[in-house]
Amino acid sequence: MLDTQTLYTDAVNLLIQLIGTPSLSKQEEGTAKLIEDFLWGHGVKTHRSDNNVWAYNQHFDAAKPTILLNSHHDTVKPNAGYTRDPFDAKIEDGKLYGLGSNDAGGCLVSLIATFLYFYDRKDLKYNLCLAATAEEEITGMNGLESVLPELGKLDFAIVGEPTLMNLAIAERGLMVLDCTAHGKAGHAAREEGENAIYKALPDIEWFRTYQFPKVSELFGLVKLSVTVINAGTQHNVVPESCTFTVDVRVTDAYRNEEVLEIIKQHVNCDVKARSTRLRSSSIPKDHPIVQAGIALGKTTYGSPTTSDQCVLDIPSLKVGPGDSARSHMADEFVFVEEIRDGIEGYVGMLERVLND
Repeated sequence: MLDTQTLYTDAVNLLIQLIGTPSLSKQEEGTAKLIEDFLWGHGVKTHRSDNNVWAYNQHFDAAKPTILLNSHHDTVKPNAGYTRDPFDAKIEDGKLYGLGSNDAGGCLVSLIATFLYFYDRKDLKYNLCLAATAEEEITGMNGLESVLPELGKLDFAIVGEPTLMNLAIAERGLMVLDCTAHGKAGHAAREEGENAIYKALPDIEWFRTYQFPKVSELFGLVKLSVTVINAGTQHNVVPESCTFTVDVRVTDAYRNEEVLEIIKQHVNCDVKARSTRLRSSSIPKDHPIVQAGIALGKTTYGSPTTSDQCVLDIPSLKVGPGDSARSHMADEFVFVEEIRDGIEGYVGMLERVLND
C-alpha cells in the first residue's frame, strides 16, 4: 500500500501531464493513453473502450458488492478570456493552472490515487472499480454510459466533480421538450384559419404556472421554463403551427418518464422529449458513504449542475476537490493542496465504509 504523500506527488505530476495533453470531448486519445500507462506503471491491469479506461482492485471478489470511482478526463474548449497557454501547466502561489485542472483533473487524479491506496488490500468489504471516462462535458454517448454494461454490477458510485469536498447527495436531471400546437393557415385579413399561436398560449401558461405535487427536500419543485417560441411565416398569414421549447429541471422526487407523462396528460400540444436519459440522481443521507463524509465534517447539498451521475441508475455521491465556480473559467486552476485534501478525504470516507 502506497503512502498518501507518494500518492499526492504522483497525482500532481499526472495532472501536469494531463493538462499538457489536449483532451477536448471526443478527442481524449492522448489522456486515455496517459492514464493507461500511469496505472500499468503501478502494476494495475487496465481495460479500455474508445477513450474510457477502467480497472479493478487486485483482489476483486465477485461475491462482494462493487463501488464505482468515476471522473472524466475530457475538457471543454478553452475560454476566450485565457491570458495563459491553457495547456501549459504551471504551479504559482500554490495554484496549478491549466485547462481541466479544476474540472475535473484534480478530482480524477485524487480518485486514481485513492484507488491505488486500496488497490492491493485483501480485507475490503467492497470491490473497487475505477473508471476514467470521456465525453462528460458534452454528455456524449461514448463516455461512461457506453461502458456501464462492461463494468459489472455496481452497488453505488462516487463521482468526482469539484465540490470543495462537500457532499452533493442529489443532482437535478434535465429534459428538453419540443412542443407543437397545430392550427390551420388562413389570410389574416379575413376570418380564416385557426391561429396556432393562440392554441399554444394555454399550454404555455400551464408550463408557467403548474406545480408538480411531489416536492424535493433539496431542490423544491420541478422547474419548467419555456425558452424558445417560433411561429408564422409572414404578417398576413395565420400560422398553422407554433413550436416552443421547454427546459425541464427534474428533481430527485421524480423520474424523467414520470414527469413527461404528467405533462402529456395536461397539455393539448404535441410533446416530444429530445431525450430522457439525463436523469436526476440521489443517495440517501443515511447511506454509509454519506455518513462517513459527515463524520469528517463535510456538509450535504443538492447540486443544480449535471454530471455523469445523470447516466447512473444506482445511488451516487458527487464529491471532489476544487470549486465548481472555477469550472470553465479563463485561467482555470486548482490549488495543489486541494489535491492532497481530495486524496485524504476520499481515503478517509472509504476507510470507514470498506473496513466497517
